[in-house]
Amino acid sequence: MMKSKLMLISTLLAFALSEAHAQNVVIIGHAGLSKLNATTVQRIFTGKAIEVDGMHVTAVNLKSGALRDRFLQRYLNQDDDKYTAYWTVRRFIGKGIPPKELANAAEVIEFVQNTPGAIGYIDEDELKPGLNVVNR
Repeated sequence: MMKSKLMLISTLLAFALSEAHAQNVVIIGHAGLSKLNATTVQRIFTGKAIEVDGMHVTAVNLKSGALRDRFLQRYLNQDDDKYTAYWTVRRFIGKGIPPKELANAAEVIEFVQNTPGAIGYIDEDELKPGLNVVNR
């Protein structure tokens, strides 16, 4: 009886850890970008920083969804409605346009790998060898 309880607990713990791992947002950048802190990531995705270490940066977002929501909460402390409203105002007053939106992680990876200065985010489960992780 005790052995089966331990096995059940360990199975539930392993499942919980894999679920938590699957929800990690990873910031990837073009090969030319170095590691970035969370404040710099926030400044890039809010249009307040357009250059890092002398390199022009281009941010890309995912379309609305769970991963974008996790990214916005973790790095910008906003939800999707606030972020959209923020960019609506910035665009209206001539302070820039929001990052381009891509449909899925594969498009983000392709864009980031092929565009100098590009930065985007993916789920940690989507990481592939050779991707430049600039923040976790």
